[in-house]
Amino acid sequence: MSLGASKYMFLDTKDDGNLFLQMIDTVIAQGVDGVIVCPPDQTLSQIAVEKLTGAGIRVLASNDPLIDEHGVKIAPWVGIDAYEIGAESARWLVKYMFEHGLEKEEDVGILLMTTDTVSSAVPRTEGQIDVLEEMLPEFPKERIFKSDYKIDLDVAYTAANSIIVGNPQIRRWMVLATADEGTIGATRALEQAGLDKGSCTVGLGGYLAPGEFEKGSCHKATAYFSARDVGKYSAKHLMMMLNGEEPPAEYAVGAIMVTEENYKEAMPEYL
Repeated sequence: MSLGASKYMFLDTKDDGNLFLQMIDTVIAQGVDGVIVCPPDQTLSQIAVEKLTGAGIRVLASNDPLIDEHGVKIAPWVGIDAYEIGAESARWLVKYMFEHGLEKEEDVGILLMTTDTVSSAVPRTEGQIDVLEEMLPEFPKERIFKSDYKIDLDVAYTAANSIIVGNPQIRRWMVLATADEGTIGATRALEQAGLDKGSCTVGLGGYLAPGEFEKGSCHKATAYFSARDVGKYSAKHLMMMLNGEEPPAEYAVGAIMVTEENYKEAMPEYL
């Protein structure tokens, strides 16, 4: 879809805050009219916005918002309905537990892979916790675990593995995460521990799910949202700004639950 931009450029911050600020300086030097950013470190939000707006450049945040020290968004944002997507992933998992009679088994534990340092990820866990409390009010709190991780497969594996190895009384793990990396890292850790056959992991994102569905791992479902839609509306809203219109201050994309039965139809961009 052409929105009228004559030129555009892509810059990869590689999850590096210093590189992110260097790239802000680069686009200012290039004299661009507008920038879509996904900040790798949200503590750099204010300096990035100050630099860009000071140079007369319009800025929009995609996925992770640009925020001030109080967590308030300081630029238009396009992303996902994080709380509801987290809640939907938890609803699917609890229904799976009910269907397999796991909610009352004493060797079953629930693991929440959290990302507390990223503001856009926190509501995902909040939605999951609220659903667990609503649908499993009698599930023992001592069998609900949290492990914080950076959204990286190796870090997620290590974080999940420490909980799994440290709690040998749990033989079947029900896992929720803030992103696919957390889910797949936990899946690999369960396989390494020989506990994957009775366990179930649920993803969030969907981009790493097809390979798991094809191999038949314990990764049973994912809350899929279209990264393409996030990108499309980010571009649309930035062009609105450049054309003198004001886009919504916040725009959130929803999700659907995907399993091995429907993933090919639901998310063809990841096949």
